[in-house]
Parts: sequence; C-alpha cells; structure tokens
Amino acid sequence: MSEVVIEAANFRQVLGAYPTGVSVITAMNAAGQPVGMVVGTFTSVSIDPPLVGFLPDRKSSTWPQIEAAGHFCVNVLGSDQKALCAQIAGKGDKFAGVEFSVTNHGLPQLPDVIAAIECRIHSVTDAGDHVFVLGRVLRLETLRDADPMLFHKGRYGGFAERG
Repeated sequence: MSEVVIEAANFRQVLGAYPTGVSVITAMNAAGQPVGMVVGTFTSVSIDPPLVGFLPDRKSSTWPQIEAAGHFCVNVLGSDQKALCAQIAGKGDKFAGVEFSVTNHGLPQLPDVIAAIECRIHSVTDAGDHVFVLGRVLRLETLRDADPMLFHKGRYGGFAERG
C-alpha cells in the first residue's frame, strides 16, 4: 500500500473541527524564573498509575526549559481567561504582571484556573513534529467550578450545554 499524502492545510481544517480544552503548562526554568506554554493537546491517559499527557511542538522554545525542569503544572483555563491565555501564548515576558503562586513542588500555578495538576515527567516520546509527554501526577485539585476555555476552528470560547 502506498503512502497517502495529507496536505497540512486540510489536516488543520479537518482536525480544527474537533474542539479541545486549553491549558497552560508551567515550570520553573534553570534560572528560577517561571516559564509557560499554551496547549490544546492535554489529556488524561491512565488512572493506575495516574498519568496525563500533552504534545508540545518540537520548535517550541519553552518546551526544552520545561523538560529540563523535570516537573510541570497543568493549569486548566476558564473561558474567562482569554487575556491570560493570549499573554502566555505571546512573545516576550509571558509572566509580566501575572501574579502566580508557587506550589509545594516548586511549580508556578496561575491565578483563578479551574484545576491544577502537578506532574513529574514520566516519559517523552517522538511524535513527528511534536513530542508526546507523559506526566506522572503528583498532586491535583479543582480550584473553581467554571466554564472551561475551549479552542475550536481557530477561535477560543466556552461550553454551552444543550437541552
């Protein structure tokens, strides 16, 4: 069977029809400064052992800093946190003006997130132009009951329950 060629634009369009949650992966870099990246690829993987995963782009300048830290915190964003999401996704000082707390595991936790999940890197696997990061959950908690931020067809929004 011959290899099928999938055009990148078509791939993005079709997969963009599937909504994803939006999270910020944070860690402290080697200089003790907070680093973070926005991901729409975060997922639960296993209950026993407790594992979660996400897929950073190989070209990310933030991922190597998180990998070197060996630990990370998943900050699940609410639909009302679009400005925070844009700031962390942007260039420059992603944490300028952001008041964050530092967890017992030494990880930056963003303010007013829906949930925080602290992890130790369990494994990193090649996944084409991305890597698949498995994290062993060390601590997790729900911090507020709010509408989650979703990414769908290139736009950010929230969840609307239908009758």
